[in-house]
Amino acid sequence: KLADLERDRAPQSAGDDEENALPPLPAGAKNYITPAGHARLKNELHDLLDRERPEVVRTVAWAASNGDRSENADYQYGKRRLRQIDSRIRFLTKRLDIAEIVDPARSGVDQVFFGATVSYCDSQGVERTVSIVGQDEVDSTRNRISWVSPVARALTKSREGDVIALRTPAGLEEPLKAGSAYANSGDRSRGTRRARRGIPDACRPGRDPAGGEPGAGPAAERGRP
Repeated sequence: KLADLERDRAPQSAGDDEENALPPLPAGAKNYITPAGHARLKNELHDLLDRERPEVVRTVAWAASNGDRSENADYQYGKRRLRQIDSRIRFLTKRLDIAEIVDPARSGVDQVFFGATVSYCDSQGVERTVSIVGQDEVDSTRNRISWVSPVARALTKSREGDVIALRTPAGLEEPLKAGSAYANSGDRSRGTRRARRGIPDACRPGRDPAGGEPGAGPAAERGRP
């Protein structure tokens, strides 16, 4: 029965990979990922291979031995879960194969870069804080955004106080003012320096964007982390 399960799994899981699809990377771009993000993917893959999949295979084999499979809920659920696990294993394997680890820990850098957590002031005067990470690490609930997202690409290479242009999907440009940034350490993902006198860092009055300060205005070479 275990051999039957292994033989059946490939054709039955043909369309399951769509659930794990990610937006394509820009042409010629690498799949950058932080060390912490890479470790999380590896741990998930090992857990699926070493623990969850063997448990589900045993459950399905037991359910199959109990009689008519067409009316066996344990068997049907187990087979469906097994297909989902196999799909996830294929996805994680592919992503890890093409991943390029970039360690965000840098010293003496005053620009926004891949792996940094940065505050910025949007066009409405609202301070926001995001962490710029790889596509496999995006998590909107923790303010983790992809390095290829419009906001991340606009902020990359900027310095604190720079006013830069964010191009929206509608083709409009909105000004953003970069605030303070720091390199993430491990899984750290919360804000930057505390605001002074209750004024958010990124929205605090600073350099005149038209005053010609070094680094003001759109930054060049935003295609790399």
